[in-house]
Order: sequence, then C-alpha cells, then structure tokens
Amino acid sequence: MSTPPHSTDREPSTTPPHDHATQGSTARSRPRKIIDELTYPHGIHPALVPGVGVEDRKVKFGTDKVVFAITAVLVVGFIAWGVLSTDSLSTVSATALAWVTDNTGWFFILLSTAAVLFMLFIGFTRTGRIKLGRDDEEPEYSFFSWLAMLFAAGMGIGLMFYGAFEPMSYFEGGIPGFSHVSEPGQDSMVVYSLVQSAFHWALNPWAIYAVVGVSVAYGAYRRGRAPLISRVFTSLLGHKRVDGTMGKLIDVFAIFATLFGTAASLGVGAMQIGSGITILGGVGPLGNNALIGIIAALSVCFVISAVSGVSRGIRYLSNINLTLAFVLALFVFFVGPTVFLLTLIPSTFSTYISEYLFMTGQSAAWGPDSAEFSNTWTVYYWAWWLSWSPFVGMFIAKISRGRSIRQFVTVVLVVPASVCILWFIVFGGAAMYFSKNGADLSVADGAESMLFALFDQLPLTGVTSVLGMIVIGIFFVTSADSASVVMGTMTQRGRPSPSKWIVIFWGACLAGIAIVMLLVGGDDALAGMQNLVIVSALPFAVIVAMMMVALYRDLRNDPATLRTRFAVSAVEKAVSAGLAEHGDNFALQVEHAEGHRAAGNTFNSHDPAITEWYRQTDENGDETDFTYKSAWVSSAADDIADGTPEGEAPWEQTTPKHRNDQ
Repeated sequence: MSTPPHSTDREPSTTPPHDHATQGSTARSRPRKIIDELTYPHGIHPALVPGVGVEDRKVKFGTDKVVFAITAVLVVGFIAWGVLSTDSLSTVSATALAWVTDNTGWFFILLSTAAVLFMLFIGFTRTGRIKLGRDDEEPEYSFFSWLAMLFAAGMGIGLMFYGAFEPMSYFEGGIPGFSHVSEPGQDSMVVYSLVQSAFHWALNPWAIYAVVGVSVAYGAYRRGRAPLISRVFTSLLGHKRVDGTMGKLIDVFAIFATLFGTAASLGVGAMQIGSGITILGGVGPLGNNALIGIIAALSVCFVISAVSGVSRGIRYLSNINLTLAFVLALFVFFVGPTVFLLTLIPSTFSTYISEYLFMTGQSAAWGPDSAEFSNTWTVYYWAWWLSWSPFVGMFIAKISRGRSIRQFVTVVLVVPASVCILWFIVFGGAAMYFSKNGADLSVADGAESMLFALFDQLPLTGVTSVLGMIVIGIFFVTSADSASVVMGTMTQRGRPSPSKWIVIFWGACLAGIAIVMLLVGGDDALAGMQNLVIVSALPFAVIVAMMMVALYRDLRNDPATLRTRFAVSAVEKAVSAGLAEHGDNFALQVEHAEGHRAAGNTFNSHDPAITEWYRQTDENGDETDFTYKSAWVSSAADDIADGTPEGEAPWEQTTPKHRNDQ
C-alpha cells in the first residue's frame, strides 16, 4: 500500500497562498490540485478531523522550573514582607487598592458582563454544537453525576460566610441603586437585598468560571493541548510564545490569582470558626493570634491528607460535607419561616431577571454613594471570582468532557447559580425575617458571627452551630487540597496528578497568605482580604479578557465550523444554480466542481493555521504516524492508498523529492 506524503514534504508552490484562496482551482493545475487534496496532515481534510484528546499527544509532564521558581520566590517574599513589616504592606495594599478601584473598577464590571454575553453567544449560535471532545465522544460522567458535581462546585466557605450576612447588610444599610424604590428595613428591601446578593453570586461569577472552563476543556479535549491556562492562547500567540516567556508569565499570574482568591476564602473560614468558638465557648473575641492558630491547625490537617495519599478519602469527605451543608439548609428552611421563604423564591428570581441590566450599570458614574457601594461589594466580588476562576474553571473543565458547548453553557450558568440564589433565600431570608420581628440580629456584630446569630433564633442552637463549624472546617481542608492540586498541575506543565511535595508547598503558601491577609487587615481582617484580592486579580482579569478572543479564534477554525461553512456555501451555490438552470424542479447531489461552483473556492484548506494543530508529533516534535477515525468519511488519501500498489499512486509520480533524497 502506498503512503501519501504530508504537506511539509512538498516544495512550496510558485503561486502565492492568497491567490489560491481567491481564485480557487483556476490558480492551480488539475494534477497539482489533486495532490494538494491528498496531502493534508495524516491524509485528512481539516474539516473532517474528529478532534484530538490530550492523551493522544506525547505531552512532557514535569516541573516547569521557571514558573515554579518565579512564583515561589515572589510568594515567599510576599509572606515574609507581611510578617516582618505588616504596616508597610498595609499601606502599600491600601494605596494599590485605591488606584485599582478608581481607575479599573469599570474594567471589572465590563469584563464580568462581557463574560456573560460571550458565553451566551458561543452557546446559542452555531458554535454551540461543537463538542468538548472528539465528535463521537460520549460524556465522561452521567448527566446527574455531572449536575451533582456542579452543585458541589457552587458550594463553599463563601456561602457559609456571606449567606446571611450580605442580605442583612443591604437590609440594614440600603442599596444606592434601589434607594428610589425601597428604604432600609422595609418589606420590599428584603427582596431587593436578595436580588443584589444574587447579582453578585449567580450568573456573572459562573460566566467567568465558564469562560476559563470551556477554554481549558476545548483546548485539552478537542485540540489536544495540555490543560494549562497558557495553552488556551496558542491560536492567539503561537506555539513559540506560549511555550516561551509569555506563556510562563500567564501561568504565573494564574497561580497568583488562585493563591490569593483561595487564601481569602480560608481566611474568612478561620474568622467564622473563631466566632463560633467565641459564642459556644463563652470566651472573649479571639484575636489574630488565635485565628492564625486555627489556620495552622486546619493546614496541618490538609498536609496530613496530602502526605498520606488519602485523596479518595478527601473526595468522600467532600461529599459528606455537601450533605451536611444541605441538611443545615433544610433545617433552616423547615424549622424557620418556611412560608415566608417560599414566597421569596418567585419574587427573587423574577426581580433578579427584570433588574439584571439595571444592576449591571450601577457604578461610580451614579455618584459617590454608588461608587463606594460598587468598590466595596461589586468590584470586590468580580475580583474574587476572577481569582477563583483558574481553580473552579479547571475543575468544571475536567468534569465536562464530552459535553457540547451549548449543553455546557446552559447547565453551568443555570444550576450552580440557582443553588447560590436558593441558599441566600434560605439563610438571608430567614435572617431578615427574624430581624424584622425583633430578633437581636445586626451586621454591627460582625460578618463572621451572623450565621451563629441566625442559628440562635432556631432550636438546637448548639448542635447547628457545631455542625456549621464542622462544615466550614471541612470546606477549608477540601478547598486547600483542591486548589493546591490545581496549582501543582499548572506548575508541572498540566500534569493531572502533581507531585505530593509541590501540592504541600502550595498548601503551605495558601496558609501563609491567609495569615498575611489577617495581619494586613488589623482590626478589620475582612477589609485586608478584600484589598489584596482586588489588587492581585487585575493581571488575571486582562488574561480572561484575552482568553475570550483566543477561544473565539479557535472556534472559528474548528472542524465543525468549517463543515458548516462548506455546507452553507455549497447549498447556496447549488440552489442558485438549480433555480437558474431548472426552475422549480431540481435536486441536489454531491459531485466534483471547479471554479466559482466549488463550495470551497474561496477557502484555503492548506493554511497552516487550520492544519498544523492536528499534526501528531512525538516528544521531540517529530511527526509520527497517526490514523484519524472521522465520524463523517474516510480521507480521500486513505481510499486511494488502500487499493494502489506501492509506487503507482499519483503523488509518487508527480511529487518532487527532497534534494537530500536524490
């Protein structure tokens, strides 16, 4: 059997590439055109490639010494700065925060909105049919298992901390954007408080996560790239830049964002556990030293789990913890003001939808009150979600293999967002109900104590408070474990199961940064965390913005998109020709066509931008044999080669040899 040569084995044509695209077959001789059609990489047309999984590539895993060294030195230096000169770091972070919020707050708001629009666009246009995997690949997890894992991704320390506190803050202090329709303490402010909380926790954050998730999943399971943030930019920057300084810089910023975003969650978790100890133990307020001790103790638990290799146990523990959180929510729902909470469900969801665009536009342009509210709440949240996006995005990418982009967008934007809204309705709605009816619930007592103050209004206060602290503690350990694994993966060139030592190192760094955040905040630890999260998220915000551009470029040249382009061109031309030649009575059939009648006469299917990505190579970059099994048709080269004796194929007769072969 004869084997067709690859396109790199041919000498360049004397006709410029742009002439091929504009003139179609008239720019090439008939023999030359036949040979071109037979010499795609591995003998398959770019529109028929079924997709390439990362396991099909010869990917070199191992520690990226440059990425690790730069990130480690900067992080350790930052921790040392925070411990040795806390006041200096506090001053610098406050100054940096003021500059970021004053000059780039608009960018965070625009970016979160752009993420929503972008995901809706790629999900519900023609690109929505593209799979996050090969054309014939089935989803790795069942639909209900996938839903359960997305539900789990929507849970965490943040909901435990802010679930009752954030709506209560709005209920007591008001919302500048809704001051014309409701005042603090009014019945209507209950709904608007929940709607504003939903705005910060529902569609926008999950759109940001989805941008990272779909980009990583598409690159790894459709294009065969390593599951790294930097590899998403291959179509935009090229292989050399992605493998070089630019790619390493992107991965460094992704690790930084994950470190600070996750550390903030660990910090608020420690604060909340400390508050629970104060309330249940009857001791005075715990200072930073006690909170540092809590962080250290929980970090030791995480390190023990990492060293002992009980990753499967951590997963079981995570599932149990989700059940415990669900039990807490059901307890508050059924033992608390059930009917009142039920009435809030349709009101909150419908008002959230109707007021979404209005809340999107609330920024500093509306005056100083709106500016302060936006910087304190909205910009902080958008920065926090951006910091979490490498962590959560890579998780949902891993569990979404085999799904279509349309299914991914629909479910990822709806399921976790709905869970978050329902959580706020239960905990925030119950807290506001009791406050309206004279209970001693006030945000002045601190964000970390609000959850326990709510439990105090219900039976079994001691049991629910202890259960709440257990849930927060387990979330601390599992979040540190998962985030450390993600950072280890990014440090070791996409390795799915990074080395234990590097996971432990990043876990220790998480604890160190959480401690520094507490120290920087001083008496207001939460403010210290907010300051550092917003400042650290800015570089990665730029990366997410460019990520959307890179993904769109990939999707435009995806095999499924190319097939659609050929289909539209072929049908339009065939129908026009049929009407002109035969009137109403004509039918379509596939046949060879030249010139303007050809479906691809204006398309250069040999452009390296759409062919080189599926050329298979070994660890050294040399091309290897590979057979693509297209779900559509076998390649023309294979059909001819199978029945052609060696040396008699057309490419053997007309393709010139390399000079060194002569």
